[in-house]
Amino acid sequence: MVYQPFQDKKISALGMGAMRLPVMSDNYAQIDEEATKKMVSYAMEKGVNYYDTAWGYHDGRSEVVLGKALRPYPRGSYYLADKFPGYDLSNMDKVKPIFEEQLARCGVDYFDFYLFHNVCEMNIDAYLDEKYGIDSYLAGQKKAGRIRHLGFSAHGSIAVMKRFLEAYGEQMEFCQIQLNYLDWTFQDAKAKVELLEEYRIPVWVMEPLRGGKLAALGEKDTAALKMLRPDEDVPAWAFRFLQSIPSVTVILSGMSSFAQLKDNICTFETERPLTRREWEVLLDIAGGMVKKRVLPCTACRYCVSHCPQGLDIPSLLALYNEHRFTEGGFLAPMALSALPPEKQPSACIGCRSCEAVCPQQIQISNAMADFSKKLGAS
Repeated sequence: MVYQPFQDKKISALGMGAMRLPVMSDNYAQIDEEATKKMVSYAMEKGVNYYDTAWGYHDGRSEVVLGKALRPYPRGSYYLADKFPGYDLSNMDKVKPIFEEQLARCGVDYFDFYLFHNVCEMNIDAYLDEKYGIDSYLAGQKKAGRIRHLGFSAHGSIAVMKRFLEAYGEQMEFCQIQLNYLDWTFQDAKAKVELLEEYRIPVWVMEPLRGGKLAALGEKDTAALKMLRPDEDVPAWAFRFLQSIPSVTVILSGMSSFAQLKDNICTFETERPLTRREWEVLLDIAGGMVKKRVLPCTACRYCVSHCPQGLDIPSLLALYNEHRFTEGGFLAPMALSALPPEKQPSACIGCRSCEAVCPQQIQISNAMADFSKKLGAS
């Protein structure tokens, strides 16, 4: 197992995420506890020492089941991470009871790592609002030794991350972001990594395989990678990409089967960063994947001054592209929830003034109508 240094610790480069544990009868809330125990046992045997859970995973069952699976092992033999569920604004005034309940669910006296969960457009104001006292409470728990390291996860924009870091940057010891070779440019993950490097904050990775989209590629792309590394499977390329980024410390994988766990552990028995040529080929593949599914907006912003509704069309198109590529998901609805109704895609009146000046000849009004329709169905 490859290990990465973090302060006085050595953490396994592969962390086991508990958001997609094996389930029974396709019921997300009904975790297969025996299968999970088997996976944790094998992971511990092979040197995985970082385990990540959260309040809402598996409808609240993840913390309980992961805690049970880890209980047979000495507390100092693994690192456990949990998160404050700020993705739900109704939780903001409940930090103390939630934290106490999380310790009870996991059956531990402290968390090695604890995060502000999912800092984004929807909750940034609440996270920064002193009336909730989230920051001061968590800082107090760290001082008391019930949190050993404090950090945050982020699905929000660069601007949102900057606001959070300007307020709490000195306290943050690590940050978890969605990072993979597809999102390096598609979600501007490169800029997020650079921002964290400015603050000297190590990177924790979520969604290294983009929800499974990078676990299998088309025949042409697979053949191109096999020409470069005949012995490397397609999923391993996503991990090798991340091994090539110096500030990446932990790579979390939400493994839902023993076979996935075994394959990933095999990959992380070695560290094989990409060459410059391999990096370029992988980003070309990512570009091809995105190009097939998204609109070619360059954010030139010519459209904005011609919109009688005052819509931020490039930002809306970026969210539309994310929603379209992912075939749903929570990112776009979450970001849009922070906008007033008059700035939503549904506010488009279809006048096509924007289309008259679009250099890419994008049918923007159709995109806004389709976006509204997709949001209504989600």
